[in-house]
Amino acid sequence: MEFEIFLGICQTFCALHPQVVEGRMMRSPALCFEGKVFVFYSRKGRMVFRLGKDYPIDRIKKPLQEFNPFRNKGPLTGWYELPFTNKYHWEEMTQLAFDTIQNQKTKV
Repeated sequence: MEFEIFLGICQTFCALHPQVVEGRMMRSPALCFEGKVFVFYSRKGRMVFRLGKDYPIDRIKKPLQEFNPFRNKGPLTGWYELPFTNKYHWEEMTQLAFDTIQNQKTKV
């Protein structure tokens, strides 16, 4: 069920935004904007969002956790995960991650 929700979000974003395509991140399905992954579905059934290291995460009133797929390293800077129990926020967070990466691309 978790993966089907992710797939629905993928279909929606790919249909609405021609520059968004499906890709891979850490062998997991992902969404990419101009070659950069901005969201993916982790093997633990969570959605992981790229918001960037400078994003004011305290403004987001959702139970985000830093994404740390490693045993002996720190978390991936700027990446946050949201478990399936908060699936009703997944699409909103995908939009936020998309807006964030789109804004980063236009500043360059």
